[in-house]
Amino acid sequence: MNDILGVLPLKNMVLFPGVMLGVVVTREQSIRLVQDAMHENKRLAVLCQKKKETTDPHAEDIYNLGTSARVLRIYENKNSSLNIVLEGEERIDVTEFVQGGQNQLLARCMPHPEVIPAEDDQQFQQTVYTVREQAMRIMRQGEGLPVEAGMAIRSIDNAPALVNYLCVNFGFSIEDKQQLLAAETLQERAKELLIRFNKEVEMLEMKQEIQNKTNEEISKNQREYYLQHQLETIQKELGDTGEQTLSEMKKRAADKHWNEETRKRFEDELKKLQRMGTHSPEYAMHQNYLETILDLPWNEYSEDNYDLRHAQQVLEEDHFGMEKVKERIIEYLAVRKQGGSNLKSPILCLYGPPGVGKTSLGKSVARALERKYTRISLGGLHDEAEIRGHRKTYIGAMPGRIIENMRKCKTSNPVFVLDEIDKIGNDYKGDPTSALLEVLDPEQNRTFHDNYIDIDYDLSQVLFIATANSLETIPRPLLDRMELIEMTGYLIEEKEAIVERHIMPKQLSEHGLTAEQMHLNTEAVDFLIEHYTRESGVRNLERQVGALCRKIVTKIAFGEDYQREITASEITDYLGKPRYTRDMYENNDYIGVVTGLAWTQVGGEILFVESSLSPAKSPTLTLTGNLGDVMKESATIALAYIKAHADDWHISRKDIETQTVHIHVPEGAIPKDGPSAGITMTTALVSAFTHRKVRHRIAMTGEMTLRGKVLPIGGVKEKILAAKRAGITDIVLCEDNRKDVDEIKEQYLAGLTFHYVNDIHEVIDFALMP
Repeated sequence: MNDILGVLPLKNMVLFPGVMLGVVVTREQSIRLVQDAMHENKRLAVLCQKKKETTDPHAEDIYNLGTSARVLRIYENKNSSLNIVLEGEERIDVTEFVQGGQNQLLARCMPHPEVIPAEDDQQFQQTVYTVREQAMRIMRQGEGLPVEAGMAIRSIDNAPALVNYLCVNFGFSIEDKQQLLAAETLQERAKELLIRFNKEVEMLEMKQEIQNKTNEEISKNQREYYLQHQLETIQKELGDTGEQTLSEMKKRAADKHWNEETRKRFEDELKKLQRMGTHSPEYAMHQNYLETILDLPWNEYSEDNYDLRHAQQVLEEDHFGMEKVKERIIEYLAVRKQGGSNLKSPILCLYGPPGVGKTSLGKSVARALERKYTRISLGGLHDEAEIRGHRKTYIGAMPGRIIENMRKCKTSNPVFVLDEIDKIGNDYKGDPTSALLEVLDPEQNRTFHDNYIDIDYDLSQVLFIATANSLETIPRPLLDRMELIEMTGYLIEEKEAIVERHIMPKQLSEHGLTAEQMHLNTEAVDFLIEHYTRESGVRNLERQVGALCRKIVTKIAFGEDYQREITASEITDYLGKPRYTRDMYENNDYIGVVTGLAWTQVGGEILFVESSLSPAKSPTLTLTGNLGDVMKESATIALAYIKAHADDWHISRKDIETQTVHIHVPEGAIPKDGPSAGITMTTALVSAFTHRKVRHRIAMTGEMTLRGKVLPIGGVKEKILAAKRAGITDIVLCEDNRKDVDEIKEQYLAGLTFHYVNDIHEVIDFALMP
């Protein structure tokens, strides 16, 4: 007779006849079904899901063989779920699934009775006895059954009930439990259960045997590799000799673009590994070596983007100025595009003061070329093995940082930044700069030799970019291998552009502001640069802009009113009093005072060279103002030249022989040195001896020889801009510096007049008034 029963699907559980089972019910349809069955004393079709992950099972997701059951108890939980106790009645087969009301799944069921052996069936009774013994044996090992099940196993006298109880509560898979439920007779079910128990006992005995073997071999001196030895014992029992690892290595090696020598070396090392036992202390070391060779990119190149306009656009977006570097990268790309595939990558060295963007330029170059980017910092490096690696025979050996970074970036042609190359040290462990000679030599780095991999590796397509603050600490042979590009400090005009294009948008974004909420006008930016920073780069400038952003964000958070456009006068309110002041031209009528121009790492400056004469029986030359040796020599040359050519300017020799000369350069706390104040000191002394005033708004810079010849100097761009900011209109320069002025943009030269000279007489004739 077919009955239509409500279907209660179970996850990961199978109910057997005569067994009580606790179940947690969470599905809404199942809760209604269980409550209805309890109230009306209905039977349920308890069936198991094929996959426990199924949340809304349908007919195809459920086994057709199950057990009819009644609900004995219902306990309600706080989370609206139910704890119920089911009692299995008889085995059933589902002939048809039917959809009931409220999405309830029903099943047309037909009884599938079990054949139960007679009570005096000795074979069945003996089988059940053995099943009970094996179950208790497994219990004592603490595997498969909960502890509280032990009392139940001992107390159940009914053989069929014991068999079904063990089938429900033992940790078999769902497939195994369904097979046990499908057994036609209880005798077959008991035999199937015994077979599974015997297998479990064998596994437990093997595990115990392995444990015993391992424990016997462990001593106090061997405890550190206990776990490794236990793993090896398991591998021996399973017959695993590491063939899978070797097979994977061979498969990876087949895809590598190796030359014949490298491939032969790898195959020899692989055979050596194959001959080693996994228990050998050298096995792991040798395996790591082969993994390193496989991880390295061998002739695996990323494709360069030869779109020159794209590269130019990327470089312009990320950095302002730096024309020489940008031009060099574009030239390299142009040659590659033209077909120069064998062109060796340039090895550039960008040197200059901190904060001018040397390191970040490497990222921009990588983005422009669409190459991978990698970087190592060489500051404080003092071990040659950091570059070349250790020989693999040493414990803890590893490749050098060059090879390790190539391994990480996965291509053979990355942009590789060697940061702080001027700060490498050396000690008894070797000289890292000597190891870098091979890395940075385009003729040698095609066969770079790392001690660890012990195979020549090609670095010729890597674009190396080294950075340094000073060239003085870099050995000459290393300098000779690099293409030096100087990155001078930014001009104030360039810093203004950098704030507008880069710093301001970045800081607004980081502080959650928009351009409508905060803006710095040009005067405010100029005031911030001149009075709150003194640096070549823009790091501190960026910090000051960030401080302004924080002030505005705080005002917004408190709901206070503020001016969106920050002016120069408001910067003092936000950041406090100015930290620095710049010299401005003083329109004075003093004799013996001349305005000079100086270069510093933070830009150009004007300085005043003051001279005075005083009567003395023993005339001397006094120099004050924290002057360096070169500057003192310039003063000595100036006085010697005036003594030798006093008649040219109608200077009385009596005045020279009876007066002490005092030359002072203000701001004595700041050290000053260099030859470019030669003509400035000479002009100041001639002015003092002849009582002729200096023309208004004039500045000069240039070295002077003992013959009166004016020599060219450096830092012309910075000096000219410093003069312009100070209100100077006329600048005296050496004729040979004309080419430097021609390279400066016209916008920086507006309002300035240049006077080029070759001899000190030309300087005096122009600079001093009649």
